[in-house]
Amino acid sequence: MRRFEWHTGERFSFESGGELASLDLVYHTSDRPYRPGDKVVWVCHALTGNSNPEDWWPKMVGPGCMFDPDECFVVCVSMLCSPYGACGPASVNPATGKPFFFDFPRTTVRDIVRANILVRKHLGIEKIDLMLGPSIGGFQTLEWVIMEPDVIEKAVFLATATRVPPYLTAFNESQRLALLADPTFREAKSLQGGSAGLKCARSIALISYRTFDGYNLTQAEQEDDTLFADRAASYQRYQGEKLLRRDFDAYSYWYLSYALDSMNVGRGRGGVKKALERIRAQCSVISITSDYLFPPRHGQETVAALRHAAYYEIQSIFGHDGFLIEHEQLAAILRPLL
Repeated sequence: MRRFEWHTGERFSFESGGELASLDLVYHTSDRPYRPGDKVVWVCHALTGNSNPEDWWPKMVGPGCMFDPDECFVVCVSMLCSPYGACGPASVNPATGKPFFFDFPRTTVRDIVRANILVRKHLGIEKIDLMLGPSIGGFQTLEWVIMEPDVIEKAVFLATATRVPPYLTAFNESQRLALLADPTFREAKSLQGGSAGLKCARSIALISYRTFDGYNLTQAEQEDDTLFADRAASYQRYQGEKLLRRDFDAYSYWYLSYALDSMNVGRGRGGVKKALERIRAQCSVISITSDYLFPPRHGQETVAALRHAAYYEIQSIFGHDGFLIEHEQLAAILRPLL
């Protein structure tokens, strides 16, 4: 897929207040121009993902995969506040010549979707055949089918919810406390600030993404006579270091955690049920049996509220991260939609 950078040149106002004179956005598409009549697949990426789904979803997006960029026109936009090219706390504030840090406007899922819509219009796409996203990507998909009900034909909500669960907010706040415990974070002198806190926050998050059985399967000690168990501990340290090596910064993570906490499709719309009544797209809800953050019962409740949606479950012991692992089950569900 091909990477693009785009300067909108339009003033952008944020839902929680504040505005920017313009936006700098990064997105990936199939390696050819959009042609009217192309089948369009729009992927909304997850929290620490980027706008190239071939990087983080290689079994699902790429040549010969379920979503082949040569067969359909695939689009993915980097979320606002992502460190991978979109405007956010890590981008340069024109007024100071330094990163925004905490001066960037607090960002919601709806802000992220409105930025995506600007890219859609820029590309000249009037109809999206299939939109899908996991986790916060599902948040975006849910908001989008409400905001533009006549644009999207089919939508897939994968491992997500209509409103942020309190359990997820508790994890988000625990991660923010980890960032605040690093004194370099509040100093906001460089994008390396809060690195120790970010490693801790990532470790906390990973526990919410996985399960008891998953850790027992992959991180059990290999020696019978181990004095102090360390394999799972080593894995947690590795995951924190890995995120830093991917050039993720603590300030982007902080802002994205609040974007998660903004999710509520019913806000200003008379509640969740009334908001979902606006949807015209053909919807599918996919839950993962062991997902602690978005358990199947919530997916079933969403389907009941949507009335005409299809419901599927992926069997997995790997929890929320099952959407990155259970490719064959996911492909079997999604293939008929294409």
